[in-house]
Amino acid sequence: MPPNTAAYLPSAKARLTLLPTERRYPDETEIVVRTSAVAINQIDWKIQFAPWTEFPYPLVLGEDVAGTVVETGSCVTRFKRGDRVIGHAVGIFSGDERHGAFQEFVVLEENMACVFPASIGFEKGVVLPLGVSTASAALFAKKGEQGLGLPRPELEPVKNGGTVLVWGGTTSVGSNAIQLAVASGCEVVATAGAKNFEYARRLGAATVVDYKSKTVVQDVVAAFQGRRLVGAFDTVGSEDSKKATVAVVEQVEGEKIAATVDEFEDLPEGIMGVGVMAVSIRENEVSEMVYGDYLPKALAAGKYQTAPDPYIAGIGLGAIQGAFEAQKKASARKVVVTIF
Repeated sequence: MPPNTAAYLPSAKARLTLLPTERRYPDETEIVVRTSAVAINQIDWKIQFAPWTEFPYPLVLGEDVAGTVVETGSCVTRFKRGDRVIGHAVGIFSGDERHGAFQEFVVLEENMACVFPASIGFEKGVVLPLGVSTASAALFAKKGEQGLGLPRPELEPVKNGGTVLVWGGTTSVGSNAIQLAVASGCEVVATAGAKNFEYARRLGAATVVDYKSKTVVQDVVAAFQGRRLVGAFDTVGSEDSKKATVAVVEQVEGEKIAATVDEFEDLPEGIMGVGVMAVSIRENEVSEMVYGDYLPKALAAGKYQTAPDPYIAGIGLGAIQGAFEAQKKASARKVVVTIF
């Protein structure tokens, strides 16, 4: 393996620092990827500027990575050297700096990555992983335990008569939640800003409601006339979005269950709430369902959109710090940095 360089966070509220590291090697069920592009997520700059716990510094941040496999572990079966892959890097949760995305060579867990076609550029593919993982955890993990328990996604889904509410349909997570819910055979009612209605419809939403409307809850409830709710997913995680999502669930026909990227508190009687953790799919069947089976086939068949669109904020690991600021202002786009 060649030498490696990583963008380290040396301490809370410090700037990222580029430093050489030891060479990266995979464990039995891991792959080493030469990084071509990374994407920026809110969790990255929040850990830097407003950490919610005492992290073991120095850290290598980053979740979204796209690149080329350069080495595989002895038990890896789905990948070989030279494969183009996208993957969800889990360093913040594994505690292993090899697993952070912001470095030239990243170690990915086999079940958190997938091959993607040469027709999709690295900068487009890298927008997917964390959004895919989070949406998959919410939609497909067992009902009530970790998610909504929807049917597994298929290339040719059979409509099951259910409708999913995706609150925040044009966020990174929402963009994937719409597509995955449709692939499970459900209709989708989504919220979005008026300027992004067509974007949400292109992703597969049957009905889109303006979240800025003063009557948004009543508008969404009206959209559910004649439809049966099978689950609601708040992809925003604000107090307003959680409250509104639960208010809709209370008033429409169907399953009284809601998931959120945050946590629910003081839910009304009869409403089941689920707080979603993207990395939870590492430890259940959902990672293989999505990354191992559905997603590589859907991307190869042109049946899954790499959304939201990328905004290229710079080139090289040194551009990542500035990309944090760009991410704070991004709307319906995902900030990406090209590495190689």
